[in-house]
Amino acid sequence: MFLDRDGTILKEIEGSSPETLGYLVAVEDVELISGSADAIALARKSGYKIIIITNQSAIARGWLTEEDLRKINHRMYELLLDSNPEAKIDGLYYSPYHKEGIIEKFRSEHSSRKPDIGMILEAEREFDIDLSSSYMIGDAYSDIMCGINAGLKNILVETGYGKVAYKKCLDENLKIDFIATNLFEAVRIIEKNEQKR
Repeated sequence: MFLDRDGTILKEIEGSSPETLGYLVAVEDVELISGSADAIALARKSGYKIIIITNQSAIARGWLTEEDLRKINHRMYELLLDSNPEAKIDGLYYSPYHKEGIIEKFRSEHSSRKPDIGMILEAEREFDIDLSSSYMIGDAYSDIMCGINAGLKNILVETGYGKVAYKKCLDENLKIDFIATNLFEAVRIIEKNEQKR
């Protein structure tokens, strides 16, 4: 099971400046969306590996260092386990790249950046994942597009930017397999869908 991070597991934030609107760049701003930990625990109980794939262009833009990101992710892990001891993450992949970045080594179009599937392919190799029976859950158009590109089943959550993404997906005739109010409902949808198979 592939999960987006911001807007899916963690609350989107306003940002400390107009430029950083929506970018999580401070560890003190890490906050779980209600039910996220229980959703991850339930998915693990159902036998899924939990893989987070997240675009982190704030690194390329110079607003966040890789060490800052490590601290933010560590805080997320702590909050998940505090909320539910079974809410363990198997793997996390991030793409620090953006073609308009100011940090030279990250200023590029890169195959890891969603909607491209580089992070999914890396996880597939590392964890021996069957993509044909996997799901992508996220709140953004790029998440749904990434899932389609990788041949996954897609669930759009209405948290984060989900409602905006839904309209864009409709406008571009992008197929969304399921829509869920949040991550917990998304996992319940997967359970029901798999029982029908």
